[in-house]
Amino acid sequence: MKKLLLGLLAIGLSTQFYAQVINDGMLPEVEVRATNYKYLNSIDNTEAAVSVKLLEDMVAKFDVRSSEFYEDGNDFYKVYFYIPDGRIVAAYDKDGKILYTVEKFNNVALPNNVAESVAERFPGWKIAKDVYKVNYDADSGTNKQYKIVLENGKKRIRVKVDDDGVFL
Repeated sequence: MKKLLLGLLAIGLSTQFYAQVINDGMLPEVEVRATNYKYLNSIDNTEAAVSVKLLEDMVAKFDVRSSEFYEDGNDFYKVYFYIPDGRIVAAYDKDGKILYTVEKFNNVALPNNVAESVAERFPGWKIAKDVYKVNYDADSGTNKQYKIVLENGKKRIRVKVDDDGVFL
């Protein structure tokens, strides 16, 4: 029994020697590219649906310079991103900066201020369909719009609302 306890103690202590990897104090190099922060700040997708955030983050993180179709002579690249809920067409310059995007998403969760605005103006109506459109331009900014189909029994109406809940 004494030998068994000493053996387990020896095995338990010997594994501690391999618990920490000692390096020379140098960390691996990391390249941080923040070329598309302007796009992320402009679209401000904090209240957007998860699928919208996912695709917009993918667009912002896309590196056109490491893609298979990149050539030094081209000044402009148009890239298409798709998911079942929507799509984004993004134009990049030769350095990977987003010049503009055209985004369209179908039947996504509406932000609280848009849903409250619609419910306040149209009580008793249900949202049947919605389309979320975003147009981003590096020079002129962002335009966000919701096209919503409302139903009340057999009646249907279409309304347009911006991202602040203001009817257009």
